[in-house]
Amino acid sequence: MAKFGPVAVAIPTKNRPKDLDLTVETVLAQTVLPRQLIIIDQSGTDVSEQRVRQRYQASGGDLLDSLELIYHKDTSITGLTAARNCSLKFVRAKIVLFLDDDVILERDFIELVLAAYDKHADATGVSGVVTNYSPPSAAFRLWSRVFMRGSFWDDRQPVYWNAYRFHSSEPVRVTRLGGGLMSFRMSAIAGVRFDENLHGACDGEDVEFCARLDPNSVLLIEPKARLVHSQSPVARVNEHWLSKHASTMWYLYRRNWDYGIRNRFCFLWLNIGYAMAATLISVCRRSLASWRGLAKAIRASQALVVPEQQR
Repeated sequence: MAKFGPVAVAIPTKNRPKDLDLTVETVLAQTVLPRQLIIIDQSGTDVSEQRVRQRYQASGGDLLDSLELIYHKDTSITGLTAARNCSLKFVRAKIVLFLDDDVILERDFIELVLAAYDKHADATGVSGVVTNYSPPSAAFRLWSRVFMRGSFWDDRQPVYWNAYRFHSSEPVRVTRLGGGLMSFRMSAIAGVRFDENLHGACDGEDVEFCARLDPNSVLLIEPKARLVHSQSPVARVNEHWLSKHASTMWYLYRRNWDYGIRNRFCFLWLNIGYAMAATLISVCRRSLASWRGLAKAIRASQALVVPEQQR
């Protein structure tokens, strides 16, 4: 008899039927199955839905009796954050696990995530690791370690960079979780929603969500819970890392961290880092494109931050 855990798996998707089908296949092959599989589909065709329903029906047996498939198709949904918020309306489990639609889970992924909750009763959220994560260059790691301080330091990164070294370690406490493989206790995120002012596939939405949780929240990465992120080329935008990074951090600062002397000093220091990086890139490429991209990204980030009373 199949074993089911107190978890709902929520997957937003758009125009990725092959990727989604493979993701669902690995979800349905877990050693511990979810109680709910919630798909929020923004696609313009029914191909993804047909594939998922066929795979679900073919599973038969205990799965059909105990795992509820909720397939919600709505082309009016404008992006990842809105789709995740929509999925929360359907959750009737104690834990929600958000997955991207192009991931391949190892068979014990859900089992290990749930075990981390059992072992750490105070855990608000638990994530796993991506096994095919490509560490950034040594230059970027040095730059980030020098200029990303305080709230701007991403303490997930050392775990990702050293995933195999952490393979047998206990869960690592962090301040933020990765959007494509993060889970939360529903009781701990009651009333917290993703920022729908972010449209499309948006960087920083996971960090922003975690930043609005209770300050005493315990967030963990379980290094033994592992998956592959196939990074589908569908609906991806190529953008220089500097513009992308600056846009995300300016958004996060304006939305969550624009208070206190320490945060403001760390933000100033980060922008000195951006200026140095843009200058170096400009010299190497003999072009001011990096400076223009940086300025454009900063301006664009301002439009993402809407005063709370307007939300």
